[in-house]
Amino acid sequence: MADFAGRVVLITGATGGFGQAAARCFSKAGASLVISDFASDRLEALAKELSGKTIAVSGDITDPDLSEQLVEKALAEFGQLDIAVNNAGIVHDMMPLPKTPVDIAQKVINVDLMGVFYAMRAQLPAMEKRFRNTGETGAIVNVASVAGVVAAPMLSVYAAAKHGVVGLTKSAAIEYARRGVRINALCPSFARTPMATDFLDKAGQDRDAAEAAMVQAIPMRRLAEVDEVIAGLIYLADPASSFVTGQTLQIDGGLTAA
Repeated sequence: MADFAGRVVLITGATGGFGQAAARCFSKAGASLVISDFASDRLEALAKELSGKTIAVSGDITDPDLSEQLVEKALAEFGQLDIAVNNAGIVHDMMPLPKTPVDIAQKVINVDLMGVFYAMRAQLPAMEKRFRNTGETGAIVNVASVAGVVAAPMLSVYAAAKHGVVGLTKSAAIEYARRGVRINALCPSFARTPMATDFLDKAGQDRDAAEAAMVQAIPMRRLAEVDEVIAGLIYLADPASSFVTGQTLQIDGGLTAA
């Protein structure tokens, strides 16, 4: 397990499956945390559960002011920002592109893509300034999806948003390669998170059959476990991964190997 003692980590979407697991992992490894999510009650409960110093700030990731506020909180309370995990995201129901309602498409783009844009827009200047002043580097991990690197039929808008996150990640990584900030995208396939399990619950068929259909394209023929995905996230965030930037790390059971 990497040691994050003395590090300050910002996590959005902190009450989701990956967000909670990441927060617990970083906290256990000694980091101080700034966590955020729309669900204020669950956010406060998570903050009380975590060891170490944790600040919880509820809000809507589609509001650019929230991202600015989160960075300001990190700097005011801890004096620095070392790692940002931009994890907030939603998915729409499976449907053909022409059947996707405009308001749903706009919401997915606003949360999944623009939310990451707003977050990095606030985080990058703070990390670059610290690097100029102290030589300390920063790391950003954008939680995208395997749908950000391959097609996702019936999830076209979600795929478009996640492709956009990958594009933002790669472009910003080049911009900041010599400015002290590493930026990478984590691209898991379906994992055993509430997002996936809720999806299965809506399938309207036998649960086992629905899960089998979901993982049919995955060579390992199973869902990823949350801890398997978090291991990849920790790798990308770890200062020891100091030569890794601009990458998409697919944790997908072999899906993109073909």
